[in-house]
This record gives sequence, structure tokens and C-alpha cells, in this order.
Amino acid sequence: MTFEEINKMMQEMGMPYAYHHFAEGENHEPPFMLFNVPEDNNFSADNEVYFSTKQIEICLYTAIRNPDIEHEIEQILRHHEIFYTKNCTWIRSEQLYEVQYDMEV
Repeated sequence: MTFEEINKMMQEMGMPYAYHHFAEGENHEPPFMLFNVPEDNNFSADNEVYFSTKQIEICLYTAIRNPDIEHEIEQILRHHEIFYTKNCTWIRSEQLYEVQYDMEV
């Protein structure tokens, strides 16, 4: 999955989003999303990259946990045939829930 394909998938989710972080001074009311591609996992053969996967993190931020939004995101990930794991954290300092989806494509 290319960066452009990831970006298009994020657009399908229908809320403000950015790669890694929003620009300084650009504030968004929740819900909003951030995504990150922190690393590539390469498999080598014959001293070359034989196969490569990308680790992707998509984080949803909401003031109140919203199962309907989470369900919509999960439907889009399933539509793109992406297996994911999910966890939720309360960020006290921001007064926001962070629902993180981790996947490898």
C-alpha cells in the first residue's frame, strides 16, 4: 500500500486527519485522526529486499468514546482487506480518548 493509497483511505473516513501531526496552530475539534508509518519491515533474500511491508498506525481522537465512528473506521479497513489490532487509551492531559489501530500492509 502506497502513501497515496493510505491517504485516500483516510479521506474515506470522513473527518479531519493529518500524517503524524497537524501543522502548528492548526487546531481541530474532536473527532479527528492522525496516521503514521513508523517503519518498513523488509524480508531479504539473496542480499536484496525480497518482500517489504509497512507498519501503519491510525489514531482516532474523541472527547467521548464513540462506537459508531469506530465501527465506520473498521468497516473501511475491512473493505480494504486490512487486518488490524485495536486498543483504547484515555489521555488525561488532553481529555481525549485515543483509539489506535495498528496494521501491517
